[in-house]
Amino acid sequence: MTEKFDVKLEGKIFLPDPSLKENVRMGDYELAYNEFMRDPEAYWGKVAEEFTWISKWDKVCEWEHPYARWFVNSKLNITQNCLDRHVHNGKKNKVAIIWVGDDGEEKVLTYRQLYREVMRFANGLKSLGVKKGDAVCIYMPLVPEQIIVALACARIGAIHSIVFAGFGTQALNSRIRDSNAKIVVTADATIRRGKRVELKAIVDEAVVNAPSVEKIVVLRRMKPPMELYSEIEVDYNDVLKDVSECEAEVMDAEDPLFILYTSGTTGPAKGIVHTCAGYMVGAYYTTQNVFDLRDNDVFWCTADPGWITGHSYIIYGPLLAGGTILITESTPDHPDPGVWWNIIDDFDVTIFYTAPTAIRMFMRMGEEWPQKYDLSSLRILGSVGEPLNPEAFEWYYRVIGKERCPVVDTWWQTETGMHMITTLPGQPMKPGFVGRPLPGVVADVVDKNGDPVPPEKGGFLVIKEPWPSMMRTVHNNDERYCQYWNTIGKYYTAGDLAVKDDDGYIMILGRSDDVLIVAGHNIGSAELESALVSNEAVAEAAVIGKPDYLKGEIIKAFVILRKGHSPSAKLKSELIYHVRMSLGPIAMPSEIEFVDSLPKTRSGKIMRRVLRAKELGMDPGDVSTLEE
Repeated sequence: MTEKFDVKLEGKIFLPDPSLKENVRMGDYELAYNEFMRDPEAYWGKVAEEFTWISKWDKVCEWEHPYARWFVNSKLNITQNCLDRHVHNGKKNKVAIIWVGDDGEEKVLTYRQLYREVMRFANGLKSLGVKKGDAVCIYMPLVPEQIIVALACARIGAIHSIVFAGFGTQALNSRIRDSNAKIVVTADATIRRGKRVELKAIVDEAVVNAPSVEKIVVLRRMKPPMELYSEIEVDYNDVLKDVSECEAEVMDAEDPLFILYTSGTTGPAKGIVHTCAGYMVGAYYTTQNVFDLRDNDVFWCTADPGWITGHSYIIYGPLLAGGTILITESTPDHPDPGVWWNIIDDFDVTIFYTAPTAIRMFMRMGEEWPQKYDLSSLRILGSVGEPLNPEAFEWYYRVIGKERCPVVDTWWQTETGMHMITTLPGQPMKPGFVGRPLPGVVADVVDKNGDPVPPEKGGFLVIKEPWPSMMRTVHNNDERYCQYWNTIGKYYTAGDLAVKDDDGYIMILGRSDDVLIVAGHNIGSAELESALVSNEAVAEAAVIGKPDYLKGEIIKAFVILRKGHSPSAKLKSELIYHVRMSLGPIAMPSEIEFVDSLPKTRSGKIMRRVLRAKELGMDPGDVSTLEE
């Protein structure tokens, strides 16, 4: 681990309109944080009282390091709080989902319609033999059916595992096998930049060595509809049953809700397990307070449910709060760089939550594109996925928010389930700083011994106390879960380097491990290297991230070839294509360098930091363990 270091903190402060602090849900940060610190269990219990429970808890939190139980012995079903309570409390005709296709096609679902569709698919899953505790893999484009399937799983107590539809065969196969998925739900294709991208073909390959899969449910979107040949293949619409009530499965607070895979520093992707009650409370609480969600808002989170951002701030958080969400299959630059601004103008989007990568792309395209559209409906701007650099913050605030919309940068992880650090609406904004820990979260910057470091001293970001939506384990690898809580003292170690200023605002400096962040997506170096080595030409490989203005980082691979293979431009192209087919386009290396050797420790571990330091012209630091 890196030792602490000095960081000179300078920058602007943007003060919001004073009226904003008075009108938002959580205008007084200090008051709320002090209330939380006085009695954390009472604080979270008060949030939980807003929900419908089948039976309430005996105790808010039971903590035995490193394991937590939240809302102990309570019974619930999260879909009763996402759907039933709104349908039965005057919101059944309120719009729940607005969908915009890549070609401009539109669909709208009210809470009543969404409720009925979830019931139909839930009954259909039961007819396929899916029971409480079974895993269902969802590999779909960003269409309403993806949300319907996830909620249907939750309705009957099945554990959903959503896999981003940009992942390739190898990545999908490993996730199906690790989760032991009984059903795979997919679509024939997705549409990206006007072109058809086959999904069913990827699933066909991915299930060849996945014996747990009993059925593949296919949403056939294209005309004419593709043929379904295999006896295990079923049309999505044939699964839909009558709209009779599908009784909500009674779930214990600690029953698993979903598994979501995130890249690890070593070995395969980690299956992060989130449970029903704590996750529900955390997702709802942060949606309400970080975005100041109101009844008439149109909330657009530009992520995909294949990532935790989509789980918490497309599906569960907004629907728990009875909000209206907008989703779209469109990309931000097709058919032109004005498409997203046109959507905001068209649907009066009020809350816009996107990634720094997208913001920097819009900066490059020029201010003339957003200026063509009326963005006056916007009320809150958000950022997620990686640090928001000051230049991008200021452009976002000035050009998109017209210097009137607060920018809420957010730090959190798949493992945390909810926002942990942010600048709440109404609070002073400091470009480059994500903000302060949310009331409900005890975060700090410490040295390798767990001691707090003073302001302007870099250190490791840790969370000192449990929180409701924390992961409960890593699927099939509880030892890996324990490492999060046993690396630095008894704190949750996030794997990020950070620094605080005198006001307690935290700046995220980057990863302290070998996870790369490309366009806001975490990509494990081990998974990438494994994909490269699986090519017959490659003997060994190491990957690093290089700073990139648009994507945050790009991937560079260093490759040692097997005997009989020679470096060539053709081989570079073949290896890039090989990674694309194995892991998907987000994992494609931007650069490949053929080398004769790699820096390793005497135990054989590749020292990626030495490669990165050499690439960037930096001091490689301590190389005493390097094997010459």
